[in-house]
Amino acid sequence: MAEEYSLASIEADTFLPEALQFRPETPLVDIGANLTHESFQHDLDNVLARAKAANVTTLIVTGTDIAHAKQAVHMAQQYPGVHATAGVHPHDASGWTDTVAQEMRRLYGMPEVVAVGECGLDFNRNFSTPAQQEHAFEAQLALAAESGLPLFLHERDAGARMRDILRHWRDDISEAVIHCFTADRATLHGYLDLDLHIGLTGWICDERRGHHLREVVRDIPLDRLMVETDCPYLLPRNLPAKLKGRRHEPALLPWIVQEIARWHEVSDTELGAASTQTARRFFRIEC
Repeated sequence: MAEEYSLASIEADTFLPEALQFRPETPLVDIGANLTHESFQHDLDNVLARAKAANVTTLIVTGTDIAHAKQAVHMAQQYPGVHATAGVHPHDASGWTDTVAQEMRRLYGMPEVVAVGECGLDFNRNFSTPAQQEHAFEAQLALAAESGLPLFLHERDAGARMRDILRHWRDDISEAVIHCFTADRATLHGYLDLDLHIGLTGWICDERRGHHLREVVRDIPLDRLMVETDCPYLLPRNLPAKLKGRRHEPALLPWIVQEIARWHEVSDTELGAASTQTARRFFRIEC
């Protein structure tokens, strides 16, 4: 979860303009879709149908607390190609308790759950104190080590501390992806040095704030790079037509892949195929 918008500004769309109906050659994996968000409540079937039409065949639905993780699991049980994560977002870290830990442990035993998270550190907003965030984060790292599941991580303005903590745990956890990476080159290389994966969103499509990502994206090896919408947030700004409202959805992932490929200096097909292979391996999803 990268940004919060009021529900008044996120409207449910019943169609995509023809200009946005873009089907790439290779199937894609959206590793970060917040489909439990209220804005998808009334048209989820249509959203998933549009994703399939756009060859976005696999969706990892983000669970940011117990309630949303359970919703993500239920969605994964209902729809083919949908999987779930389960964790407590750093915004909600103040609510971490032993009871929450036990419930998460139960969720990690379910086949629909493919990663621990979204969890991590957010020193930008500090909706929970840094100390509370670190406590909840380390508790979830322990659960990841126990379960063997990979980690789906959130980090804002906390790169140095995140690296310190992950360095301490690196031998105990399996794999981890920094979801919606938006930081600088030094932070990127710190994560790559820890053998972590990087998730990129439509942030790179934003001419107002994505310039630095365009300059560093080639530093990310293709076998470490995954793609995501982080929908309904971060609607790409490279779209050739307007959408009603501001809601993002998985069917628009090909436009993000196209932009990443442009700056990585590879073809859309190569970038898409590599990210899909990496995501399937990372989340242990069979083709």
